[in-house]
Amino acid sequence: MRIIAGQFRGRMLAAPKGDGTRPTTDRVRESLMSAVFSQRGGFEDAVVLDAFAGSGALGLEALSRGAARAVFYECAPEAAKVVQRNVANLGLEPARATVTRADVIERAPQFARPPFDLIFLDPPYAYDAMAVLGMAAGLVERGVAAPDAIVVYEHSLAGNDASALAAAELGFELASRKKYGDTTVDVLRAGERAASDND
Repeated sequence: MRIIAGQFRGRMLAAPKGDGTRPTTDRVRESLMSAVFSQRGGFEDAVVLDAFAGSGALGLEALSRGAARAVFYECAPEAAKVVQRNVANLGLEPARATVTRADVIERAPQFARPPFDLIFLDPPYAYDAMAVLGMAAGLVERGVAAPDAIVVYEHSLAGNDASALAAAELGFELASRKKYGDTTVDVLRAGERAASDND
């Protein structure tokens, strides 16, 4: 696995061993980044939360493309070590990349200044869509994420209906949905409800 574009283009990334994580393929990652670019107009100065980091590939790709800062959450000890190693191998300082070993749903970030404006959600497919998106909605409601944050949610094709229902109930607007085999990538924007809850 390697960084696809930007400052660290071509640099190799380590991936956690075993089947506990499901790294996003290069093809899906490139398409996902293109969707974010279209929605956001680029990655410059983005403040990123890579909430189920795995190898950290999504957050590191965003940093390579110009994001200002990324925070990585990973609850599996071995995977968290891999993220730390990838961050170190790219020479990223703590001011740009920090790794937290924790369950992001149980211990979501309580503070971010500036707030997160790009959130990557790539949890194990068994995770409940309402729990995953509810965590992101909570960040917006508490001001930890920006009122117009972009949320990228990678889930199973079988979870399309559950994701759409959860997103609608939590006030997210579906900007795009793309399918790759048994994987779906939803690009969501925090909607008026989440923003008003934060007023």
